Amino acid sequence: MKITKAVIPAAGLGTRVLPATKSMPKEMLPIVDKPTIQYIVEEAVAAGITDILIVTNRGKGIIEDHFDASPELEAILEKSGKLDFLETVRGISNLANITFIRQKEMKGLGHAILKAKSFVGNEPFAVLFGDGAIVGEKPAIGQLIEHYGEFGKGVVGVKKVDAKDIHKYGSLKVEHIYDNVFKCTDMKEKPQTPEEVLSLYSIIDRCVLPSEIFEILENTKPGKGGEIQLTDAMKEIATTVGMTAVEYTGTRYDMGNKLGILQASIEVGINHPEVGEDFKKYLKEFAKTL
Repeated sequence: MKITKAVIPAAGLGTRVLPATKSMPKEMLPIVDKPTIQYIVEEAVAAGITDILIVTNRGKGIIEDHFDASPELEAILEKSGKLDFLETVRGISNLANITFIRQKEMKGLGHAILKAKSFVGNEPFAVLFGDGAIVGEKPAIGQLIEHYGEFGKGVVGVKKVDAKDIHKYGSLKVEHIYDNVFKCTDMKEKPQTPEEVLSLYSIIDRCVLPSEIFEILENTKPGKGGEIQLTDAMKEIATTVGMTAVEYTGTRYDMGNKLGILQASIEVGINHPEVGEDFKKYLKEFAKTL
């Protein structure tokens, strides 16, 4: 079945990168000259997604403005003959059918996904977390969609995490199938003891879910902090019908983390067609002073 719908939860407060996110959503933090959220939307579009729901909250209207048309700006660019910029600006508002809904209460990622129930309907759908930009030759979410078609089960995008950091993530029980593909039969959210760690594989920023997830979420009891955890609902699927785990290719940047923001700017910057070569020269000279 072709997957054409995606949900991007983008309602987080971005507390790890304050004060930058006091008035600017972390999803709008730029990687060179494009905001993080645009990289994520472009990834979805490259994978064949045509309809996208972005879940926001109060104070994030700037995200909606970014993907809206801008007649005044377009008129100025056209009049001044800056046609390349004009094409770029117009292209942003035509990437996909993008709609928005607000998560009025901060009740966790599972609650945010529940807001998409009427948008999704009875179809499988992609989920791309709003603070994770993944850059690579092949869209990460597209790799997951391919394996949804292969196995007909929910798919989680995974990466191996350092043992010292696994307590910050979720741990998955996996069984190797072939290449970078695994069967996933259990999950543990943020294991706090070595005994709770199922493996060093963790879900990182991408998944493809069946519509059955909504009924499960509606019956999932809030956990710590009164939040409904998406992992708890996915665990129910994993331990019953099972899920597929795919170690996707591509470089992932955590844009809710100060180091991740710096890494993204540097690594994407050196390959930027406009400033890349000059930036490399600068970095080489700067490195001599370290």
